[in-house]
Amino acid sequence: MSDVAELIEKLSNAHGISGYEGEVSNIIKEELEDYVDEVKVDRMGNIICVKNGSEFTQMIAAHMDEIGFMVKYIEESGYLRITPIGGWFSQSALNQRVILHGKKGKVLGVLGCKPPHFMKDDERKKVIEIRDMFIDIGAESKDEVKEWGIDIGTPVTIDRDCKRLGKFITGKAMDDRAGVAVMIEALKRTKTDATVFAVGTVQEEVGLKGARTSAYRITPDVALALDTAPSTDFPGAENVKIDVKLGKGPVITVADASGRGLIAPKRILDWLVETAERNKIEYQLEVGEGGTTDATAIHLTKEGIPTGVISVPARYIHTPVEVISLKDLDVSAELVARALETSKNYFE
Repeated sequence: MSDVAELIEKLSNAHGISGYEGEVSNIIKEELEDYVDEVKVDRMGNIICVKNGSEFTQMIAAHMDEIGFMVKYIEESGYLRITPIGGWFSQSALNQRVILHGKKGKVLGVLGCKPPHFMKDDERKKVIEIRDMFIDIGAESKDEVKEWGIDIGTPVTIDRDCKRLGKFITGKAMDDRAGVAVMIEALKRTKTDATVFAVGTVQEEVGLKGARTSAYRITPDVALALDTAPSTDFPGAENVKIDVKLGKGPVITVADASGRGLIAPKRILDWLVETAERNKIEYQLEVGEGGTTDATAIHLTKEGIPTGVISVPARYIHTPVEVISLKDLDVSAELVARALETSKNYFE
């Protein structure tokens, strides 16, 4: 378990909004280069780690990008205006400390807004939108901002270190660094004789882009997207009527986005459920109504690819304080490893 804990801490603390996933890609390369026969980065920036085997091919994919921001305007006074990259709930972004990844290195900043002391009564009652926030890096002019290597288009991530929370762990970007950790651990553990393509995909949070291009290139016989699933084990979630809890094992997706994303084929569900039960792995089933995963893009590639999703349950997704269970992380990797060994029985 300690290896898994160290891995997720390293991945969560790495930085990379959509289109700028290099730090995470480097970690994947370091972790897997001794376990695979080839590591390559394609034109989109997806990292593809290939473990050679038989002609039967399997793809496991986890997206490397995290939600963040990008500088869109620099005030003459030195304050920065931003646009969100990925799906933010504005209240989760306000008053966060951030890192700007400039041409001369990392620059610390804080996300601020007009304080309540200066707000009118009706303003205090409204949610403050990201367009009304700004970043303060301590600069006193636009020229000084540029001297520090910050310009239009500079990517911005949350400044938050991963910490233990009892038997859980909390940090930024668990969506989807948890999935990346599962992919790495599963490939290390599996004894499959099939060929495996482990793909760290780019730009999932802004349109499943890397999954679409990498799946087209690989065209595997079967695929798994590895992601996180919103848990419903906290106060206020009772009315959601979806039963996903931390500590209860990996989540197998039956359908997501009310069927607009992925509806898992019966063979996929049989494969994953029977593999879990055969190996006495506790699992959860999910029919989701909200978001989707890389599986949506993968399963619609060319004439279609049988694709499933295995997710790590997570609280507070798309915030800087996402919470997951280390036990779920470890067991999810175990299920993926065993599934890779049995897939030929269902799809060859």
